[in-house]
Amino acid sequence: MAALSSRAPAPRALFSRVLVLCVTEARPAVLAVSAMRYLTGVALALPAATAAASFPRVAQGAVAWVLSILAIYLYNGVTDVTEDRINGSGRPIARGDLEARTAAAVAAGAGGLALLATWGLPSQLFWIVAANLGLGYLYSGPPAPLKDSSGGTVAVLCLSGLLSYLAGFTVATQGGDVAPPAALVLFAAVAIGWMVFVGMPAKDLSDIAGDAAAGRRTLGVLLGERLSRQVMVGAAVVLLTGFAVTVSLTQVRLAGVVLALAAGVVAVALAALPAAARPGAGGRRRTRRAYEAFMGTQHLLHVAAFLSWI
Repeated sequence: MAALSSRAPAPRALFSRVLVLCVTEARPAVLAVSAMRYLTGVALALPAATAAASFPRVAQGAVAWVLSILAIYLYNGVTDVTEDRINGSGRPIARGDLEARTAAAVAAGAGGLALLATWGLPSQLFWIVAANLGLGYLYSGPPAPLKDSSGGTVAVLCLSGLLSYLAGFTVATQGGDVAPPAALVLFAAVAIGWMVFVGMPAKDLSDIAGDAAAGRRTLGVLLGERLSRQVMVGAAVVLLTGFAVTVSLTQVRLAGVVLALAAGVVAVALAALPAAARPGAGGRRRTRRAYEAFMGTQHLLHVAAFLSWI
């Protein structure tokens, strides 16, 4: 009996292990930047808010939002397992450490908890979170997942990005009828542009083989690796130029964000150089460098925006 109990993991240990694997599958960096988008929506909304939201309410809204993102990315991992294995992904479902059925159950639970967590907050937040969960299903789920096409992916990224800032804005303004400040509108536009025009091609670079095998028409599959890199760097430069000029003309307090974006453009351009991206030993790791530069810049942009207004 003692031997049996020593082999079988305790329920608490098993639950903790599954939870860690699910968070790993959903990508901690993605969950972190999702929380930062929400909090930036709060911070940039405060100048226009009738009254600052209390910390507990802001934290409760953050929990609701991050749980919805956890649910979405877990479900995406369940539906992406075939192409993830072709691409050599090291995430838990692809490597066999987390059963797809278990991940799907946790995703459903996280989605339900996300909706419950909006209780007592402005009623609009419930519908914002529900809409985000709906977008997540449409992106990954049958019968026609939007992730299979570049247009569908762009639409989901834009809408989900807008909802993240809207969620923070809604909590900060207590759901009041308040127009969003110019700083929030401008920052949301550049952050979503960075996500769509730089992040999407950067992510596709390491997944071209698996995406093609799954019949997906992503930018990387349609254009090929070399042209995708050129499009990504060109879009980054155009985005930086347009944002810097707009901030200068409008005198919005986002100069720190301009500097952070400039640093990110340089990092992405360097990561996209053929020498940095050349396949070989650790080929997937090399092709992920542009995505890592994009993701690091995302975090930096939101930190800069948040610090500009606290």
